[in-house]
Order: sequence, then C-alpha cells, then structure tokens
Amino acid sequence: MIREDRQQLNERFVRVFDLLEERGVIVKNDRNGKGMGDFAEKVLGNRAYGHIIRAYLNPDDKRCIDYRQARILCREYGVNESYLIDGIGTPFGFDLPPQPTEPFVGSKRTGNIVFTTVEAFAGTAVDAGGFQVEDCEYFNIPGLSGGGVVAFPINGNSMEPIIQNGDIVICREISGLSEIKDNKIYAVKNNGSLWVKFVQRLADRKGRVTHLKLISANHLEHDPFEEEVTEYTRLYQVIRRISDLH
Repeated sequence: MIREDRQQLNERFVRVFDLLEERGVIVKNDRNGKGMGDFAEKVLGNRAYGHIIRAYLNPDDKRCIDYRQARILCREYGVNESYLIDGIGTPFGFDLPPQPTEPFVGSKRTGNIVFTTVEAFAGTAVDAGGFQVEDCEYFNIPGLSGGGVVAFPINGNSMEPIIQNGDIVICREISGLSEIKDNKIYAVKNNGSLWVKFVQRLADRKGRVTHLKLISANHLEHDPFEEEVTEYTRLYQVIRRISDLH
C-alpha cells in the first residue's frame, strides 16, 4: 500500500514533468538529449528505465516516484525542492524565507510580500535555498494575499511612461507558459538577469513556445529582443505598481 504522502509527491511530479514538457526541456521521442531515456538516466541513473518514468506518469499504475529520485530531479532540472517534496510554493519558484509568526519584528511589520533588490532577485541561484532572511523585508498591501509574491524597485526608463524609474513593482510567480497573456507586463528572470517588459510568446512549427519576445514601453530608446525559454526561466506577472508621490 503506497502511503498518501508518496501519492501526493507523485502527483506533484506529474505536474512538474508536464511543465518541463511544456518548456521543451523534455521531448519524449527526442534523440538529442531531451528524450525519455535521457530523463530516466538523470533521475533514475539508467536510460533504459524510461518505462518506469512512464509508470509514474500513468494514473492507473500504482508505482510512485520516491523522495531520493525527486531530490535528484530538483537538482538536475532546477525544480523548487520545497514544492516537489513538501508541496510548498510553486514548481519553479525561488524559496521564500520563512515568514515570522509574530505580527511585528522590532519596529517593522511583517507581511506576505518580500521586498528585495533587482540584483538580489536576479542573482538568486535556483538551488541556493532562496534569499537570506536578513536581506529581505516583508510588507502587506490590503487586498493582496497569498504566497509567491515579490517586490523590487525599477532601475531605468525602458518601461516609461507606464512604469517610472524608481517605481516599485509587485509580482506574483506563474508556473507555466500557458498562463502568459501576450502583451501583458511580466518580470522575466533568466540567466542571472531580470527584465520587466511586455511579453509575447514565440512558438516553433509544432506550437511549442521556445522564446519570449520582450518589448519596452519606451520603444524609441529600447528595441525589443528575444530570450530563449529554458528550465531556469522564471516568470512573474506584474500585479501592482507603487510610485513615489513626492
């Protein structure tokens, strides 16, 4: 009898696998390093074990991924271990520091939104366990609850007049490319860089999104450009903007 926690772990594994497929990181019949055998070799240690991966993915099969294999998957494919192992956060999100249980720490009020800098956010390694607690501040905004929310100040004029230099944007992570709505504003974290832009999805002939077109509001000074989607691409929808009223 498979324990309930293992069943839940396997359900999260199936979701992660589907998202990796959506991103083109896994292509089941691929022969160039992205196929099921390649995935099995990285996670299970043997490329001939693709049938075991398929068993994990089959809702009618009782076999489930174990915790050791799940941790290997997180390490090899940049998956958020807190999500896969414990069901906390989102599949590809950074690990937020634990929120204090007290409503006040010293003279600072805590909240559900992590405030950080662009440099700290962009530079956070996928497997580094997230930000250091002392480098973060928390705050609340009425009507904005839930986890996976980060805020940081904007540097530069590329999104003027919509977002000004010095404004603070508040973003919530999305887990899948299918959640992107073309020509909406997102924070795109990729290869140690972070951009806040209008986003358009670019698909290949098979309809799979392989790149994102990033477009500035200030198009006279900043040309659009494309970024490849990889297993390390992180996407955050901009949901609020805070401006200096002075």
